[in-house]
Amino acid sequence: MTKPDQDRVVIFDTTLRDGEQSPGATMTHDEKLEIAAMLDEMGVDIIEAGFPIASEGDFRAVSEIAQNAVNSRICGLARANITDIDRCWEAVKHADLNRIHTFIGTSPLHRAIPNLTKDEMADKIHETVTHARNLCENVQWSPMDATRTEWDYLCRVVEIAIKAGASTINIPDTVGYTAPAESADLIKRLIEAVPGADEVIFATHCHNDLGMATANSLAAVAGGARQIECTINGLGERAGNTALEEVVMAMKVRNDIMPWNTGIDTTKLMAISRRVATVAGFPVQFNKAIVGKNAFAHESGIHQDGMLKNPENFEIMRPEDVGLSGTSLPLGKHSGRAALRDKLENLGFEVGDNQLKDIFVRFKELADRKKEVFDDDIVALMRLGEDGENDALQLVSMKVVCGTGGPAESTVEMEIDGKDVSATAQGDGPVDATFKAIRELHPNAARLQLYQVHAVTEGTDAQATVSVRLEEDGVIATGESANTDTVVASAKAYVHALNRLLVRRTKMGEGADAREISYKDMA
Repeated sequence: MTKPDQDRVVIFDTTLRDGEQSPGATMTHDEKLEIAAMLDEMGVDIIEAGFPIASEGDFRAVSEIAQNAVNSRICGLARANITDIDRCWEAVKHADLNRIHTFIGTSPLHRAIPNLTKDEMADKIHETVTHARNLCENVQWSPMDATRTEWDYLCRVVEIAIKAGASTINIPDTVGYTAPAESADLIKRLIEAVPGADEVIFATHCHNDLGMATANSLAAVAGGARQIECTINGLGERAGNTALEEVVMAMKVRNDIMPWNTGIDTTKLMAISRRVATVAGFPVQFNKAIVGKNAFAHESGIHQDGMLKNPENFEIMRPEDVGLSGTSLPLGKHSGRAALRDKLENLGFEVGDNQLKDIFVRFKELADRKKEVFDDDIVALMRLGEDGENDALQLVSMKVVCGTGGPAESTVEMEIDGKDVSATAQGDGPVDATFKAIRELHPNAARLQLYQVHAVTEGTDAQATVSVRLEEDGVIATGESANTDTVVASAKAYVHALNRLLVRRTKMGEGADAREISYKDMA
């Protein structure tokens, strides 16, 4: 592999692999394909599309993404064994540009998992990287938990991987342990100390356990790394990964002190951020850098006055740079399709004529209940329209009675497998009563892991977005919905989660559970 220009930083996106490993963030097959297409179009250099050995579903997703890729290199992850690597190659070989990414934990703690000595692990690294290189010309190797691996041993195994044919060496901060100065120094020392290091690309993969993933990744680039592994919205295990939008915009805005560039079309950041948040069921925090709701909002009087005089007083980047409309076009019940389409395009949504018709109907229904429809209302409408019309469980109607005189009561009518059924239940509040009525109609043992409500916009007529996460026998599913009635939004989100749980349990029955793999299989 030819090394990139020293000013060029390769963006390696692992939203579909490491990001999807967040509990509750599992995506459907079609959602993975959609996100991959958006990443490809946005200019991501390498898409880590999944873990092919994990399940038949993951294999099919990686394989189909590889077949559909236009610009990006498609990568699959494989543990350090021949079976994993062969399966990975079968999935990614369809791409014009492909990569095998193989890894093994090299720190003392991680070496103890497969119970390998240093020499045994070194032999395994040589064997598996060599095998991967014989299949694919582009191989990436990672010493998992590199930042807690002994220096001498880290140098040894990196040299082995380079000699075996790895063209990219990724140095993962798997548990978010390091700090920026250490991150830069580690990459710099490896490049200086390891024979052949100047002939390969060094990558950085940072987790956010101490809130330093973005800083650590940029510091690693300063130390000589030329590939950043990251995810949309920083999605990922535990506290998440380095956020793609943060490192890309940091290099763009502060190019004076970080003189590197990427191939990312930053005007597409907001659209893909919103889409990933929707399909993963992980709302973006309001004050999230770059893509948060408040990232370009100003409430302080001093700030507002400064913004009116010159936006540069309080904004270091333009909203348009990340895909937000710089102007506001208020929408209401008198607005037409053309205005709605224009607003959707400004918000980063591309819709066909038939989809626009469906959205327009929901928009008019909402506009009849609200004086003004805001941008965030439109985004919520897009989410609301994604509830599956062909799901086994459908909410038909509901009636709730509540007050201070006694328990709340909810009557719910549903269509289940084409049959209309209804039930009435009492509970500690309207949401509890509604959930109990739904459970009476569709008995289940799912445990409510998360129930989250936030207002999409301000005012008593604001839409509420509700997220519901359910867990049943180790299977996790998240549902989301929006409505001006919080109880209705809650019911729809709960039903949405139940439908996704049904789908995932069916896939598990087909052997598609991605969480069945273990480190023990590496030995």
